[in-house]
Amino acid sequence: MIPNFYKNKTVLVTGGSGSIGREIVKKLLEVDVDTLRIFDNNETALFDLEQELNSKRIRTFIGDVRDKDRLNRAFENVDVVFHAAALKHVPLCEYNPFDAVKTNVLGTQNVLDAALDNNVEKVIMVSTDKAVNPINVMGATKLLSERLTISANYYRGNKKTKFSCVRFGNVLNSRGSVIPTFKKQIQNGGPVTITDPNMTRFIMHIPDAADLILKAGQIAQGKEIFILKMQAVNIVDLAEVMIENLAPNYGYLREEINIDIIGTRIGEKMYEELMTDNETYYAVDDGELYILNSNKQINFDNNIEYNSNSVEKLSKTQINEIISDILTENY
Repeated sequence: MIPNFYKNKTVLVTGGSGSIGREIVKKLLEVDVDTLRIFDNNETALFDLEQELNSKRIRTFIGDVRDKDRLNRAFENVDVVFHAAALKHVPLCEYNPFDAVKTNVLGTQNVLDAALDNNVEKVIMVSTDKAVNPINVMGATKLLSERLTISANYYRGNKKTKFSCVRFGNVLNSRGSVIPTFKKQIQNGGPVTITDPNMTRFIMHIPDAADLILKAGQIAQGKEIFILKMQAVNIVDLAEVMIENLAPNYGYLREEINIDIIGTRIGEKMYEELMTDNETYYAVDDGELYILNSNKQINFDNNIEYNSNSVEKLSKTQINEIISDILTENY
């Protein structure tokens, strides 16, 4: 259920035509928001989303988070901002590092400044598990984005703006993620490429991620990092389930689709983490999510190890149940 907190408010979503952003937009239209501003630098995606939703409450803003002046104009009279705009692909960020800095770091600072200048009520920055103990450019820039967002609470002066973050892992079937990649490879007759047979990842459905982001926006008081609880999979199990289900749909036998091990890519982790060891001392279990908040008493008895390698993995049967709706979409 979408919180009534957003009723009659003006909400802006940066990166609003992306996988997460557009789902946040769709869910906010289910409640009586006054105006919903979608801010993105993808003109075609903005146009398509506007045509799809066909709502008088939507306002589309073409702009880039690198452009502070454009943000300032877009943020006028906004109550809540969800900052989902980012460069997110690990290999592309590795080979274009300063562009990742410009968008993920400088762009985030522009969002924070524009929010303060316009006295926005709340800003929720959407982060990633790759920000935890980062080994790649994308993760490092998102870690800085988190730190900038939390630190903004300390220099806001007498402004009312509250800044918090939401951190989660891989979102199933998001653009450029593993499921659409595997789908395309199976459609082409294989092979399905796996970087390492022992690689694990956290997974979550796009609607579930959006629901918990909106919940975080409601309960945020500033300085929190909300860590969404996620299930974990062995990537090779995911690939095998998809081959089993999709190969016949594309006219192939299961045995005709091979899995090739191609080796880890630059900047790629074997498993993902949602909290550092130190952060576990600050973690408060709130049911669907953990909350990190420096105002909470440190609990050195916490024994939370939260990474995709240590948690129990989904079985192939469970994976099949979770992704069955995705597998039947436009195969």
